[in-house]
Amino acid sequence: MSNRRIWLKQIGLGTIGLGFGQFETFANGTNESILPDLDHSPILLRSNENPYGPSPKARLAMAKSVNISNRYGWNLSPELITLLAKKNTVSDNNILLGAGSTEILDLILQYTALKKGNFILAETTFDYWAAPAEKLGIKKITVPLTKDKKHDLLAMLNAIDADTKMVYICNPNNPTGTLCQREELIAFIREATQKTIVFVDEAYIDFTDEPSLSDLVATNKNLIITKTFSKMYGLAGARIGYAVAHSTIIDELSILKSSPNLSVSVVSIAAAIASLNDVDFIHQVRTSNQEAKKYTIAQLTQLNLTCIPSYSNFIYFSLENYKKDYFKQLQDHNIVGTRIYEENGKWTRITIGTMKEMQRFIEALK
Repeated sequence: MSNRRIWLKQIGLGTIGLGFGQFETFANGTNESILPDLDHSPILLRSNENPYGPSPKARLAMAKSVNISNRYGWNLSPELITLLAKKNTVSDNNILLGAGSTEILDLILQYTALKKGNFILAETTFDYWAAPAEKLGIKKITVPLTKDKKHDLLAMLNAIDADTKMVYICNPNNPTGTLCQREELIAFIREATQKTIVFVDEAYIDFTDEPSLSDLVATNKNLIITKTFSKMYGLAGARIGYAVAHSTIIDELSILKSSPNLSVSVVSIAAAIASLNDVDFIHQVRTSNQEAKKYTIAQLTQLNLTCIPSYSNFIYFSLENYKKDYFKQLQDHNIVGTRIYEENGKWTRITIGTMKEMQRFIEALK
C-alpha cells in the first residue's frame, strides 16, 4: 500500500460511510446547525455560495483531518491531483492546485505580466482581478456583451492585437449567468490561442449539463482552465481550486510559486477528495438550485422584472421597472444582495439560496 493510501486510511477518508438521507434536512432547511436562522441571521445572497454545503462526507473528512493538520499536505495533494486529472480527462501533470481559483487567477496574472502588453475581457464579467492586473502593468481592454448578455466572441477575437497576452472568458459568465455555445467557444479558442493565451473560468460549469473544455489542454499549449470547489461543492471558505492546462504551462506557473500545490490546507484537500465522491449530494444541490431558481425567476417575472436565463446558481435581472428602493427593501428584511452592475437597465445579481431564503427574498421585494 502506498504512503498516501496509508495516510488516507489513517484519517478515515477511505472508509467514510455517512448516509445521504440526511441531505434532505439540508435542502429543506430543517437542520438548524447547518442553515442560518432566518428570523435572526442575515440571508446572504451576494457571493454565489452554496447554501447547503459542505457535503456530509466533506464535513466528516474535514473533522478527521484536523488531527493531522500539524503535517504538510505532501502526501495528500497527489491523491487529489490524480482524482482531478481523472475527472477532467487529463494527466496529473496537467493539474495545479491553489487556495481557491482566485490564487490560480493571481498566478496567471503574474505570468502574463512578465510579458507586458494587454488583456481582454468582457464588459460585464467577473473582473475583481482586473485592477491588480493593471497595477502589474497590463493594459485592460473590454469588449461589450451582446444584447442578450452573452460574450461577443467575434468582437473579442477581433480585439486581439500583437500586444495581447491573455483573453479571459468566464463560462458560465458571472454576473449574467449566460453560457457560450460550445462549438462557437471551441472555434474561438482554436483561433485565439494561435495568438495569445485564452483563460476560461469554469467556476459554475457544474451547474450546467455542458462538459468542461479541459480535454482540449493536452494539445493546446495556450489554453488555461480554472475550476473551484467554492460553488457547487460548498467549500468557498475552505479555499480550494485548481488549474487545468498543458504541462508546459503548469510548469511555468509552478515556477512562480515557492511551493507548488502546498498552499491548500490539509483540511481543504481532505474535504475536496470527499466531495468528489459525494455524487448524491451534488445531484441534490443541482436539483434544489434548479427548483429555487425556477421559482425565483417566475416570481421576478410576475413583478415585471426582466431576467436573463441562468446557467448558474444566481440570477441577473433588471430593476428598471421596480418602483421601490430595492436595496432598502433588502436591508429592511435582513437580506444581503450585491450591487448595480450596469446602470443602463439597472442590472443586478442575486444568488440562489434555499427555497425558504428565496421565498423571503420575494416577500421582501413585494
